[in-house]
Amino acid sequence: MKFKEDLSGINIIKKSQDTNIFDNQTLETLAGLDKTREDFWNVDNESANFLSLLIKTSGAKNALEIGTSNGYSTIWLAKALKTTGGKLTTIEFWDNRLDVAVENFKKTGVADIIEPKLGQAVMILEEMAYSNNPPVFDFVFIDANKSEYIKYFKLVDKMLKKGGIIAADNILSHYKKVEPYIKEITSRTDYQSQLIPLDTGIMVSYKL
Repeated sequence: MKFKEDLSGINIIKKSQDTNIFDNQTLETLAGLDKTREDFWNVDNESANFLSLLIKTSGAKNALEIGTSNGYSTIWLAKALKTTGGKLTTIEFWDNRLDVAVENFKKTGVADIIEPKLGQAVMILEEMAYSNNPPVFDFVFIDANKSEYIKYFKLVDKMLKKGGIIAADNILSHYKKVEPYIKEITSRTDYQSQLIPLDTGIMVSYKL
């Protein structure tokens, strides 16, 4: 880049402090969950902050998360939805993980706007999408079984309103497994997509 500045030796500030947006109990809970990130496959702090900003700037009101784990990303999403007056549905396959997550929701004061669902994501999404009164989402975060991303998308697409956003994690870390999803959504004329190279890679797609 012709006008790229030499920033060698400079510690670049990438995000605001979490203390600006969270109370002490939430900070303590998130810090504890962050220590177990590798065991529970959570997003990193910067990615979580980015997702929070996406919700706030888009004004999302009805969000869906596929892959709760211990609730780290869920808390970030729910706290952002608190500012928009929104709510969150989150799906998790493992009951022991969801039990931990629900306790963390209570600790951080977001349990009242979260509807946790236990079971296989594809089956739950099918039930939702083909119900008599399917929900309409304006924000979806995908972070579950990588080989099933394409299946999630085909079901989520039925429930995502125009102007809605899909954010899918692990695009760089599990590219081969999520490639069918990437090819599908980037070839669709009704979606505008961009890969954000944060940590494991997040693909953000806007429904036109």
